Amino acid sequence: MNSRYGRMSAALLTGCTCAALLVSAVLVGGTGRKFYDDDPIAIEVDTEDASGAQPWEIDLVWDLSLNTFARPGRTLDPPRAGNINTIDEVPDSNWFTNRIGARPLSTADIARGPQTGEGPSGQLTVIRPKQAGAAPGFTARDERGDVWFVSLDAAGHPDAATGAIMVANKLFWALGYWQVENYLIAIDPDRIAIADSARMRPPSGSNRPMRKSDLDAVFAHSHRRADGSYRAAAGKAIPGTVLGGFKYHGTRPDDPNDIVPHEDRRELRGLRVFGAWTNLVDMKAGNTLDTLIEENGRHVVRHYLQDVGSTFGVGAHGLHDYDEGFEFLYEGGILLRRLVTLGLYRSAWQTARYEDVPAIGRFEAEAFEPRTWRPRVPTSAYLRARDDDTFWAARRVAAFTDEQILAAARAGEYSDPNAAPYLARILMARRDRIARAYLPAINPLVDFALNAQGRLTFANAAEAAGVATAPQGYSATWAHFDNTTEDTRPIGTETTGAGPSIEAPPGLPTGAGAYIKVQVRALTPPEPSWAVPVDVYFRRLADGWKLVGLERRVGGGD
Repeated sequence: MNSRYGRMSAALLTGCTCAALLVSAVLVGGTGRKFYDDDPIAIEVDTEDASGAQPWEIDLVWDLSLNTFARPGRTLDPPRAGNINTIDEVPDSNWFTNRIGARPLSTADIARGPQTGEGPSGQLTVIRPKQAGAAPGFTARDERGDVWFVSLDAAGHPDAATGAIMVANKLFWALGYWQVENYLIAIDPDRIAIADSARMRPPSGSNRPMRKSDLDAVFAHSHRRADGSYRAAAGKAIPGTVLGGFKYHGTRPDDPNDIVPHEDRRELRGLRVFGAWTNLVDMKAGNTLDTLIEENGRHVVRHYLQDVGSTFGVGAHGLHDYDEGFEFLYEGGILLRRLVTLGLYRSAWQTARYEDVPAIGRFEAEAFEPRTWRPRVPTSAYLRARDDDTFWAARRVAAFTDEQILAAARAGEYSDPNAAPYLARILMARRDRIARAYLPAINPLVDFALNAQGRLTFANAAEAAGVATAPQGYSATWAHFDNTTEDTRPIGTETTGAGPSIEAPPGLPTGAGAYIKVQVRALTPPEPSWAVPVDVYFRRLADGWKLVGLERRVGGGD
């Protein structure tokens, strides 16, 4: 975990013993180590048993009001993300799994996404009405006994909601989030049964058995195809005991492994970029889900982005409103401008142009500005995203090839032959805008390595993405690094290179276990931020050097 925060918290969680308190006091006093033998951590292991976690309900009205008006956790100088490892990356965990940009993904991998099977088997039997989400639907069990959450397209909007669910499901899986297995299915209303145990509570009335008329009402609000069938997205029930959603601020009090405030988790801050790319406007606790599962002999909580369907230009009931993605539900400053100018003030959404592709809806790239994109309601994690968080996220968006994006778009299986190519084209254009907005904003050097002969190599993420020109060269300053006191002692003089490769000066340590610190910056950079060095740390092994640390210097979030 990043620095001392995660290690100290983990120590305290194992028991408030005198020994643990003594260890934490020593660490706070600065006599611990900056890097440990297992750095950089690749997997964030949940070490504590969370079997005491209990289901909870988040009051969504209160959560919306809190995030709209109070905006918990907002600060002009947010801290560095709390769950990154020592090389500025997010480890795999029950929150996130590194995929795009971290390992090869074929177009077939993207098209499959989280799917592990073939979808519902045989006849569906409705076991209860739909309990979450705005799209028409119900909960059913198939002939294998698997439970499915079925969502249909709204009447008059064929393929729109179900297509968005399928495409976004693939993209967010590739980005690294835990996702529900979704499958497209065709439903014949005459072949749907209702379980004797199925019950529902109408808006006015008491709990009663579910009737065929209740199911007919669902289909009445759904799009009926020419052959009489209904297209639906079937999401497989998530393994484990459902605990309810998670908030974008604070921690879950009954999960001993949940030690990093959610507003400081990088993968949640990164949704500021991923949400902008896909226009995920409905970013809220109600679209998340925690489950209690058994892993490595203990119970732990797994965290899902359960519903990412309110993406692109459509929602559960049809097209997004024109201002979605451009403004929060409430923006006092904009309301005041419109009042003062008697309505003459114009926002970007009022001049945006959309092509007539109903299945995709109001989704475009010309008026899109990544840094000013807005969900309906700002979350704490969204507000606390720093330049190093958005750089991390933008690298993942930029890692999608045109072919991978098209493969995801085709997963929507749109009946309109223009829909998938149009969606892919807009996603590609928004990808490029995100890369231009975020990759050059800080020193974009990545993939550092130091060979046994003392040659330092790296890459420039902004240049590689084609959104910035290369500087005239790079410089590096070298120093011995004391892993306990964090003191440094210079090694030779500054060295330079015309490209992303620099020779070390004579005098690098040769003994195993030695540490060095290298500060790398651009010479005559195209962006002022590139003159601010990236600090990288290496530990000497018997056969060479291992990268153990990377730190970027950034200001506060915007």
